[in-house]
Amino acid sequence: MKPKYLGNAFTLICISLLTYTACIAQQDTLTIMAYNVLHYGDGCQGSNSYLHSQLKTIVKYADPDILGLVKAQSINGIPSHSCGASPLGFADSIETNALNAAFPGQYNYAALTNQSCSNDMDILFYNQNKLGSVSVTILSTNQEDFDLYKLYYKDPFLSITHDSTFLYVILNHTVSGSASAQRDHQDSININKLKSTFYHLPNLISMGDFNTRSSLEPGYVLYTQTADTSFLFDDPPFHPDNKLTYPLNWLSNPVPCESDLNVSTRQFSIPNSCGDNGGAYDWYEHIFMSQWLTNNINFIHYIKNSYQTIGNDGNRLGISINDSTSHGKNLSAPLNVLNAIFNLSDKYPIISKFAVTYDSLGNGPANPIINAVTNVVETINNIRITNPVTDHLTIYFPSNMIGEKGTFALYDICGRLLNSEEISITSSELTKQLNLSSGIYILRLTIGQHISIHRIVKN
Repeated sequence: MKPKYLGNAFTLICISLLTYTACIAQQDTLTIMAYNVLHYGDGCQGSNSYLHSQLKTIVKYADPDILGLVKAQSINGIPSHSCGASPLGFADSIETNALNAAFPGQYNYAALTNQSCSNDMDILFYNQNKLGSVSVTILSTNQEDFDLYKLYYKDPFLSITHDSTFLYVILNHTVSGSASAQRDHQDSININKLKSTFYHLPNLISMGDFNTRSSLEPGYVLYTQTADTSFLFDDPPFHPDNKLTYPLNWLSNPVPCESDLNVSTRQFSIPNSCGDNGGAYDWYEHIFMSQWLTNNINFIHYIKNSYQTIGNDGNRLGISINDSTSHGKNLSAPLNVLNAIFNLSDKYPIISKFAVTYDSLGNGPANPIINAVTNVVETINNIRITNPVTDHLTIYFPSNMIGEKGTFALYDICGRLLNSEEISITSSELTKQLNLSSGIYILRLTIGQHISIHRIVKN
């Protein structure tokens, strides 16, 4: 067994085959949920406190580790100009009164953007006990902001391996309508931005409301049936679950995918006239996943047959989620959950589950090297760096760390210590000279009780 180098000495992590087996056998599960919440915050569906109580019921039942809310009413002050109706702090209100009311202290949310100044925006909440947020990159601002969120899994061996597993998430809310040209264009912009960012897709989920009417729409085909396998996504019910086959027009022929329909939760204009009615009849929301997640390439993989439309028992075609007369009682979820989904939105929430395996050796392929990295900002514990770097690295510290002392430690990709020194933070910026060849390095900063581990890309 090859030893793992830590500092100036090496430590043999696992000293026997039995110990080795224990090291690599540990596994966790991440539940991913996407939900179109139909202008949550604009008052049409009810008061914010009422909607918070409905979302709390749904979250308590689903217990998602990542929750992507799309089509939330945009929040004033994001960015500095005013867009939308919801006040600054609305995301905090959802977090406090819905998510953390269901599971105290469990949730945080990623940085918000609204560069497009749209009336709608997306909010990504995550289980901060399992995950941390690294960065948010705006892929495009066509009609709305499409953000690429970079999360890292809080590996219990992180302090040993100095490395972690990353998971990227994109939230989507494309243009609606029977004609697909506009949303096809939005999909094309986002895929091309991914191609200019990565050599191939990493652990990446693209989810939300794509407003697709069939598998033949060019935007949907670009995600799921492209010949460029480096940027191919899977839609779980088709692959790897193999429940459905292409082509499929779920608007004109919804019967084969009746349990996957997520528009609409309501047969009539009750409890309000917001959104679509007519009962379940279409499939707008999807959770697409990269081949790395399908094939278990880098520590995270999709759990087969875990994709689910919450509250759709497969007998909702043309009727409401909580209708108990037309097709019999819906037993797929408790009645209070069905009622909460009925009251909160005209869309059903969808989920998928992913297994995370981790070991103390840090085995597995590296995350894909970013292609033509340009001003990629990574923030951990509010300490910020911008990749790539040249002969100098600038570290940006929050104001509350000014005056602190700490340790600057630089490792190569194999975990060998290259340099370690004490630092004093006298201002919000600290620049260090790097006498390094091109490649990837690991920076470990210890400031008081804070430990921040950053991946450095040296040109």
